[in-house]
Amino acid sequence: MKWLKKGVKYIGIAIAVFMLFNAISIYQYSLKYSEKKSDVAIVLGAGTSDGIRSPVFTERINHGIYLYKKARINKIIFTGGKGENQTLSDSQIAKEYAIEQGVPSNDIFIEEHSIYTYENLAEAKLIMDSLHFSSALIVSDPIHMQRSMELAISAKIDCESSPTQTSMYKSTFPKLKFLAYETFFYTLGKLTFQH
Repeated sequence: MKWLKKGVKYIGIAIAVFMLFNAISIYQYSLKYSEKKSDVAIVLGAGTSDGIRSPVFTERINHGIYLYKKARINKIIFTGGKGENQTLSDSQIAKEYAIEQGVPSNDIFIEEHSIYTYENLAEAKLIMDSLHFSSALIVSDPIHMQRSMELAISAKIDCESSPTQTSMYKSTFPKLKFLAYETFFYTLGKLTFQH
């Protein structure tokens, strides 16, 4: 049994080192930023409660609006379905807010079926294909970008990373907590060969 304990110990160390490597990679990727002229911005969902946008989701929506008003994109795709006991989808709530901020409704598209990031992107790709859009800026929080971009590429979206520049994750503890969360799921995806 000694060899088994030693083997488990070495596997644990290897996974810890791999996670540290991934955490560094995720942080470095978070610094990548693009405003390359694209057909659409895909704004990834981040939750609502009783029709109220989370602060994180609001910042993502605001960044999509910023890109639109700066004419870096022609259209916005908001993503996110209905949470438990919600009457409106996250994407519908985002659309209503964007219209209030001056974005014409005919320049906004929504999908209301997704819950997870990959679903956000897969549903957005269906919208892009149906409207013959070929390029996108992916909008999310900086720490979320590496996983989001890899998922977008796996969904065959021609895209660039455009993280929010006003993330609500400002102080050290929330940043580290979000980094740990992203590192766990990113590493899990790598270890299970899933995106």
